[in-house]
Amino acid sequence: MPEAEVVYSDVKFARGKKGASEAVTPSTDSTYSEIKISKTQPSTAQLSEGPQPAVVSKESKVTSERLVLVVLSVLLAAALIALCFTTIKIITTNKQLENLERHKMKCKSNFTETLSKIQPCSTVQPTCPGPKVINDPCYKCEEGWEQHGGKCYYFSNSNSSWKQSRDECRAKGGDLVKIESREEQTFLERKLRDVMTEAEDKFWIGLTDSAAEDRWVWVDGSPLNQSLKFWSGKEPDNWKGRNGEYHDGEDCARMGEQGGADDLKCWFDAFCSNPNRSICEKAEVKGQFKKVCD
Repeated sequence: MPEAEVVYSDVKFARGKKGASEAVTPSTDSTYSEIKISKTQPSTAQLSEGPQPAVVSKESKVTSERLVLVVLSVLLAAALIALCFTTIKIITTNKQLENLERHKMKCKSNFTETLSKIQPCSTVQPTCPGPKVINDPCYKCEEGWEQHGGKCYYFSNSNSSWKQSRDECRAKGGDLVKIESREEQTFLERKLRDVMTEAEDKFWIGLTDSAAEDRWVWVDGSPLNQSLKFWSGKEPDNWKGRNGEYHDGEDCARMGEQGGADDLKCWFDAFCSNPNRSICEKAEVKGQFKKVCD
């Protein structure tokens, strides 16, 4: 930067005369010599104004970088926390799946073991080493009966009154069916869907209130379990005919819904004299099946 200079020229001031009477005296002149001031040093204002913007800019840049680092650190910490929670959740879920798998295998093993004890007689005679004849204990049903849940069921093809149907079941060594569980009701309801030919093609079951109105009992004399009732809609309604010709009303129960029943509810009270098909029931028989070996 060029050096700034201030130059003062010679200045003379002459004193004026006071009057004619006064002696003439030589005038006294005041002379200021040339003065040069070199401004080689910056002024205080220049010092304060010059470098200040650079300092402020540098400080602002440092502050911004620190703010970015703080934000990134917070985001990284949040990501690490989320990752930890996710990892813990995955580990917990995997342990639960392992426990469920072990429980499933245990249930499957128990179920297989139970089935092996009650399996029906095999109709196949495999070859085997050892003695010529091997007695194989098993449970079975007679021909024409269907095995399920430790019982044998017979679905009749003929239509008879409730009493006649019961007599036919007894002649076969059983009785009209007594439904003792929801699982048994499910089996029978699904079975009847396949064998019913029309909506009114229903089946007698071993339930009646002929001895006392509204006191429904099974054929073995046990009362109807109130938690195992599968009446359809407003049944039993004890309808007595259009003109009241049936004084005793509907005192016998039948079941079946061709298109399937809502919540298994397919029991209906009916006149005991009406002809219907029936379901007979008896216990499965424990037998000995002989395997003949070559």
